[in-house]
Amino acid sequence: MTPERLAQLTALRHRLHTIPEVSGCEEKTADVVAEYLRQHAPDEILTGLGGHGVAAVYRGAVEGPTVLIRCELDGLPIEEVSSADYRSTHAGRGHLCGHDGHMVMVSALAEDLARTRPQMGRVVLLFQPAEETGKGAAAVIADPQFERIKPDYAFALHNYPGLAAGAVALCQGPANCASRGMRIRLMGKTSHAAAPQDGVSPAGALTKLMPGLVALGPGGEMSADFARVTLTHAWLGEPTFGIAPGEAEIWVTLRTVTDVRMEQLTEEANAVLAEVCAAEGLEYTVSYDDVFDACTNHPEATEILSFGAETAGYPAQLWQVPQPWSEDFGQFSKVAKSAMFWLGAGETMPQLHNPDYDFPDELIPVGSAIFAAAIDAVLNQAPGGNH
Repeated sequence: MTPERLAQLTALRHRLHTIPEVSGCEEKTADVVAEYLRQHAPDEILTGLGGHGVAAVYRGAVEGPTVLIRCELDGLPIEEVSSADYRSTHAGRGHLCGHDGHMVMVSALAEDLARTRPQMGRVVLLFQPAEETGKGAAAVIADPQFERIKPDYAFALHNYPGLAAGAVALCQGPANCASRGMRIRLMGKTSHAAAPQDGVSPAGALTKLMPGLVALGPGGEMSADFARVTLTHAWLGEPTFGIAPGEAEIWVTLRTVTDVRMEQLTEEANAVLAEVCAAEGLEYTVSYDDVFDACTNHPEATEILSFGAETAGYPAQLWQVPQPWSEDFGQFSKVAKSAMFWLGAGETMPQLHNPDYDFPDELIPVGSAIFAAAIDAVLNQAPGGNH
């Protein structure tokens, strides 16, 4: 990548960085992306995919597989701490996960594809909404427009603070944990603070559930039996001295390596909840949000990405252990052979979702080169060739 082209792509990244939008609200971001893609002659462009999703399609000369390259549109509801001249202009919002960088790495492919179409098949550049809530990939796949771009292979990446800048890693098999947010509401009866015996307080249940639920998922080795329960929020009653509480809430995040273990953990958590509430004379409700299935790399797709990284000059480390965080890219494994890789953002970089995180621009040519090599491996190889 020439310095001039990198400068142009960096300017696009900085533009996107100034306008972060949270999941489901990515209208302006989608407009900027679509504007850029239209300048690079796609054969077809789809908008409004699963919300604000955008996809550009580049067709080869003959029929063949469809390769989808996916990135994310959304930012985070976190106030950015930065002195950069391209810092967020949206109060309480920030591109603090690097999705702005992911978008630009995928955008960089459009210029190459506009100049040289694949020999066969199709390339779909997908800019997906609502990754952070776990809803976006499923919404894109459920969108009737998706049938027009349904892929045979799907690839993605995520930048990785703590891994050396430009280093590449691939998980073999499980890549990201399943997770879900469990919101529990406890309902008793208020009473005067002078006569708490006349009400039904959820305080006792709350003090039992906080350690009891966490004990179900102590973490440990990242095996198929791995489970972690994290307490994220709790409240009890009203902020007053005159009322003994009648309601409470507790939020926990459940996390497992496999979807099967997630179902087991969910059942275990509900059993503990039912037992405690029966003993305390409480009613309760349960709801779930931020639900992510496990993300597992397909063997053939992993081989293609490994080949692409090697070809691009960034040989991949092969990891046997998945990452504990979650990614809704796992939804694409239900419709295609899919895999995602990690791209090192630097060993001393702030962590993802930190208020001072900022995607390193020098990674732009690395990620785009690996994707380009993976596309080439699938769509430009001789029939029967090996990756």
